[in-house]
Amino acid sequence: MALVKTGVVVLDCAEPEKLAEFYKELLDADEVHVTANRVEIRSPDGTQLALRRDVNATPPSWPRPENSLQAHLEFEVTDLDAAERLVVSLGGRPTETTDATGAFEERSFADPAGHSFSLRRAVPQGPKMG
Repeated sequence: MALVKTGVVVLDCAEPEKLAEFYKELLDADEVHVTANRVEIRSPDGTQLALRRDVNATPPSWPRPENSLQAHLEFEVTDLDAAERLVVSLGGRPTETTDATGAFEERSFADPAGHSFSLRRAVPQGPKMG
């Protein structure tokens, strides 16, 4: 048995309740724990996020070098266009205007508090051959 296991990804923000609403809608998640300074959510696939109050939080400035990206979230989707419409309707904003090239189609966004995340088209998994 592992001594340490994965816990929860925590995003600092000025208004955790408001940011939790964005991610609850985006991930079809439920609140699992709420305190005065933290809201934890869990999606149906088990993804856990915590939004923690930091009244001095400033959004990352990625792709600018000052206060740039420290980490970002990546979500898999089957329909990039529909997922982008959902993100924008919930208050997120695109940070890149073109699709990434390469093996994966991906689009970058910022949540309402400015945290970076990506939507990546899920690669269909077919049965193994041979």
